[in-house]
Amino acid sequence: MISGIVIALGGLFGLGVYYLLFGKLLSEGTLARLRISASLSPAQKDRLSRHFKFYQLLPPKSKALFEYRVAKFIRMKEFVPRNMTHVTEEMQVLIAASAIQLTFGYPKVFLSYFRYVIVFPDQFFSNAGQRYHKGEVNPKAKAIVLSWKHFVEGYSKSDGVNLGLHEMAHALQLENIVMNDEYDFLDSEAIKHWQTLASAEITKMQHDTTSFFREYGASNHAEFFAVAVENFFERPVAFHDYHPALYGALARLLKQDPMLLL
Repeated sequence: MISGIVIALGGLFGLGVYYLLFGKLLSEGTLARLRISASLSPAQKDRLSRHFKFYQLLPPKSKALFEYRVAKFIRMKEFVPRNMTHVTEEMQVLIAASAIQLTFGYPKVFLSYFRYVIVFPDQFFSNAGQRYHKGEVNPKAKAIVLSWKHFVEGYSKSDGVNLGLHEMAHALQLENIVMNDEYDFLDSEAIKHWQTLASAEITKMQHDTTSFFREYGASNHAEFFAVAVENFFERPVAFHDYHPALYGALARLLKQDPMLLL
């Protein structure tokens, strides 16, 4: 959930073939340093292995990078419990993994503007929206806010509805326009191409019920991007079959292609 923000987005990258990441091969020395600095415990790695499909599909060297980035994301954020005693280690690992899944094409992006990850056990009343939310991004509070119940539900099935990815997509949009070390990392030409195709699809959705995307995506450009991200990772083949150009534009924007992992 996000509103009142004009988003500029952009960036072609695939996860590559097996060991190729970010346009270069990872050396064994680099991998060793990543393993040492990752600091994910065996139990944390086990949670990724058992519960996070994106991580499961990665080749071994990509997994090492993913682990390092998840660990760094956890170190950079303060996880704040609401209506519960604490944010468990499992919650921290899987929420961080959701952020890294989205930003995996950008090795230096950790959504650093957002200092807090606030976790509720279930939906919560939002003072900003004056209604109950399952998740939201609050730029004023520098917080990503999630219902753990609905976060888990999002990853339990591949239906194109994923709260974690949805809210991380909003955070990514904001991160690109906030003046900090991660500012303006998305390519402007890729932004324009995405927005042109997205505008056409939003117009279609507003006048036609046959769109691949759920109705909520037609609310505005920010919500369409978030809904598209959900489907990009959860239903990449179906998304590509429905609109290859739009899928390709998002792959270029995020510098990754989930179909290469299938």
